Amino acid sequence: MKKAYILLVLGIWVAVLPYLGFPYSWKDILFTITGLGLICLSYIMYKESKKEEITPEKIFDNFSENLDSIGEEKI
Repeated sequence: MKKAYILLVLGIWVAVLPYLGFPYSWKDILFTITGLGLICLSYIMYKESKKEEITPEKIFDNFSENLDSIGEEKI
């Protein structure tokens, strides 16, 4: 949740930055730093979402006929 809040604040910062009256050289530097911060934060969030993602178990076709007998005894 903290990362989502940081993204919100950075988005507001980018929206308000052009109207704050900074000189153009400062604006360029501030936009660059803000952009790099957004890139780093979004990459971290992407990596965390991939880590939490559950991958389905792969079952090959040549063993698919054994699926019916899992957990059951054959007589």
